[in-house]
Amino acid sequence: MAKVKRAYVCSDCGADFPRWQGQCSACAAWNTITEFTVPKTKAAIGSVGAATSYAGASTKVQKLSEVETKDLPRFSSGIGEFDRVLGGGIVPGSVLLLCGDPGAGKSTLLLQSIGAVAAIKSALYVSGEESIHQISQRAERLKTQNIDKINVVAETSVEQVLHLVTQLNAEFVIIDSIQTMTVAHNDSAAGSPSQVKESAAALTRFAKTEGVTFLLIGHINKDSNVAGPMQLIHIVDGLFALSSTSDEKFRVLRTSKNRFGADSESCFFAMTEQGMKQVKNPSAIFLSRSDKNHAGSACTTLWEGTRPLLVEIQALCNNSVTENPRRLSVGYDSNRLAMSIAVLARHGGVMLSDMDIFVNCVGGIKIEETSADLAVLLSIFSSFKNQPIPQDVLVFGEIGLNADIRPAANGMERIREAAKQGFTRAIVPKANASRKINGIEIIAVEDLQEALEAFDRVS
Repeated sequence: MAKVKRAYVCSDCGADFPRWQGQCSACAAWNTITEFTVPKTKAAIGSVGAATSYAGASTKVQKLSEVETKDLPRFSSGIGEFDRVLGGGIVPGSVLLLCGDPGAGKSTLLLQSIGAVAAIKSALYVSGEESIHQISQRAERLKTQNIDKINVVAETSVEQVLHLVTQLNAEFVIIDSIQTMTVAHNDSAAGSPSQVKESAAALTRFAKTEGVTFLLIGHINKDSNVAGPMQLIHIVDGLFALSSTSDEKFRVLRTSKNRFGADSESCFFAMTEQGMKQVKNPSAIFLSRSDKNHAGSACTTLWEGTRPLLVEIQALCNNSVTENPRRLSVGYDSNRLAMSIAVLARHGGVMLSDMDIFVNCVGGIKIEETSADLAVLLSIFSSFKNQPIPQDVLVFGEIGLNADIRPAANGMERIREAAKQGFTRAIVPKANASRKINGIEIIAVEDLQEALEAFDRVS
């Protein structure tokens, strides 16, 4: 009897090892190495596990200038905001991965989408977790369109799925979820790194060869990373994460990878009994403030993909009762917070060494860019002086260590969005104030001293 071969693979980076160990020496992650069984035999040529590239069959060597380009027209997912995040629609033959926490609404969103797509394309919903009766009940509750045109099957075998896709001539397929899929030539359990990798590779090869679009639903682990090997992210054409805001009322769909569009897009949905409802004006969500003006609050604008997003920054300064004052930020980088406090002390003469400082980005938004630096700094200064910033004032700009205020990308679009939301004044870097915008007074500043003077003027 042949001895069973086993391998140990890191689920984060995909590195393999001859034996199990606590820490991956390649990516330094702890407790990510899992055991799986090496396939006994190689897959036959032409089978789903054949050793070909992810893009399909091998091609002959050509000059890049001689390669024939194909202009594949996108088709709509049926959800306008989803299309925008995808880059303008779905590209035929693409493989997209949607991941998120349990209960975030992944299956709900794609079930709504497949209902719209089924009107123009042959669609198949493959479930590896729920029964077809559960899917039917959800479709009725969501009032999914064209349910008479949607094919559904409960299946976990990749070979059988591809056979059904060929038999039904399906053009749009949803796999729920990729962690439940298995290939026959691999003896590992479903959900193991090797099974997830081989299943995704087989589906991708088929998609590129036959022009079928696959939308895969994926799980995440306790660290909010995609469950399975790191190769899964490299194999797919797009990775999209669905998460909840802090109050659980809204869902945020963000792009992490997109070969056919921008990789920094995001959109918002409201979860209702009838499914996901598009939020086309997300700025209104994060600016729902009380009529009473409070010290330590400033509004700024972030650039999310291809559009501006207005958010509120809150800060609180309080006398510390400990030897080491606390510096806590939620949604804003703690290192940039420390930098802003140091700049305010060194160049603004505001000593905060004996105070606890807390900064919060309202609505659970995580700030990934530097344009919010000036808003954070002025909100801290507002709390320190107990002097509110009027609610009609917008603030944005990057702070340098020498107290200069640097411009933000797409400054005019940010100011225009603020004018639409009722803002009448804006404290912005001088380089972003090259043109006037009707309905809003632009206060241009070059350094911290000018920004503090502008604060005194507007408040």
